[in-house]
Amino acid sequence: MFEEIFERKKLITEKLSAYGFEANGDHWLYRIDIKEGEFLLQVRLEADGSCDTRLVEKESNEEYVLYKTNAAGTYVGDIRSAIEEVLRDIAEKCYEPAIFKTGQAQMLIEYVRNIYGDELEFLWTKFPDNAVWRRKDNEKWYGAILTVQGTKIGLDTDAVVEIIDLRMKPEHKEEILSKEHYYPGWHMNKKSWYTIVLDGGVPDNELLSRLDESYLLARK
Repeated sequence: MFEEIFERKKLITEKLSAYGFEANGDHWLYRIDIKEGEFLLQVRLEADGSCDTRLVEKESNEEYVLYKTNAAGTYVGDIRSAIEEVLRDIAEKCYEPAIFKTGQAQMLIEYVRNIYGDELEFLWTKFPDNAVWRRKDNEKWYGAILTVQGTKIGLDTDAVVEIIDLRMKPEHKEEILSKEHYYPGWHMNKKSWYTIVLDGGVPDNELLSRLDESYLLARK
């Protein structure tokens, strides 16, 4: 129960202490009163991000398990709603979307978080597999990680691939697009954006250098 709340999400363990979780061996525990103090809810998170809950009625000090069954009724429904509210807040504040699977996408996400303090923003509900980074000072985009069918960017495959769009100076367009593994910007202004497929064709160090350049170009 409640598993769908954490689907396609990755646990960020560094955020757990600030939220109120306590490390307990190989897992983390969080406790909170719900239903106006009638119950104590314990949330347990494993290292893989999976979640389990335990609910105790404070007056009797007995575990309440009906919310985990098919039991119906207003009372148990209210309890489930209260637990769900807590779990969704945890998912929002202690997890990140785990949409992108390639090693280079994960590397870039971690790099941007550590260097620029930015997180991917998923702006389009109709396109949940597309996200952008933007500068804090002017909110201009400096990168986008997207999923697209390979043939749409010029690859000889119908398979869905993960790509990154980055900024360039228009006068550098010809030079950049003459390189292997570089493509015109997908869904961007092709005069000032280009695309790289995150399949290792462009080495990590080159990719990071391009990202840094795009960040600087977005400051104008």
